[in-house]
Amino acid sequence: MPKVGIIYNEVKPAACRVKTQLEQDLTARGCQVRVATGMGGILGHSKPDSPVCHTPIHGLVPPGFDKDFDFGIVLGGDGTVLAAFRQVAPLGIPLLTVNTGHMGFLTETYLSQLNSALEAVFEGHYRLEERTMVTVRVLREETVLWEALCLNEMVLHREPLTSMCHFEVIVGQHSPVDIAADGVIVSTPTGSTAYALSSGGPVITPNVQVLQLVPICPHSLASRALIFSDTERVQVLPATRERMMMVVDGNAGCYVLPDDRVVIEKSDYTAGFVRLRPTEFFRVLREKLGWGLPHIAKPTSVELP
Repeated sequence: MPKVGIIYNEVKPAACRVKTQLEQDLTARGCQVRVATGMGGILGHSKPDSPVCHTPIHGLVPPGFDKDFDFGIVLGGDGTVLAAFRQVAPLGIPLLTVNTGHMGFLTETYLSQLNSALEAVFEGHYRLEERTMVTVRVLREETVLWEALCLNEMVLHREPLTSMCHFEVIVGQHSPVDIAADGVIVSTPTGSTAYALSSGGPVITPNVQVLQLVPICPHSLASRALIFSDTERVQVLPATRERMMMVVDGNAGCYVLPDDRVVIEKSDYTAGFVRLRPTEFFRVLREKLGWGLPHIAKPTSVELP
């Protein structure tokens, strides 16, 4: 009996409607189905008077999900996809991502194509694409205050973001780098088309085994994005007296005090995307971001709910 999970965005009516029908259809196929909301992958916030908000990475796994699941289905946008991988990556469950939002840069298919997509998966006509994830931890001395799996990026900035910050960044065994900027981003190749792109970083194809460091509005003409091997451990130490805010995957985060340090390392877990057609990253850039087109316009491929 196939075991299939459904993770959906409970605030989107289209996702809720399709979730109910999909659960019935999969059960009729003889599948064992478990359902969870993307809210279960939302990271906790720390508070100024309570900086410790430590949810262990395995603590986000949805009830009833286990390593025996054949695959999962995500109904939502990019935010739901990011949350879903935080929930199931420790179990190694690959996900078929279905767009019910607008951009859907990380999604593989649309609601109108869901039935044919499922047929292809059940017939084995798909491939798996593994994407790098990183583990982000905030430490005070050797105590873990906060941790999360990250598919896109870690951002560290002052709260509120009203003035320049100073950072000391250590990549692997290299000498520390001092950066004066509004903030810093440490991004995976998947995250290179997210906040890092908006901050002037390069687009990196997903199969390249690197990470990148991008200063946000740096106060130096010499400060530029840095690409380095994803085997390198990254440490970011705030060199500013005021507390800072760290955000992971644009979702939630942790206060970082002057004596804390943020440590980013490549995770043993990966994000497994179910792909129904040969991966063509430049096609996705063209359709979703208008890359290489003579005029930037809203992509015609976007399907609204």
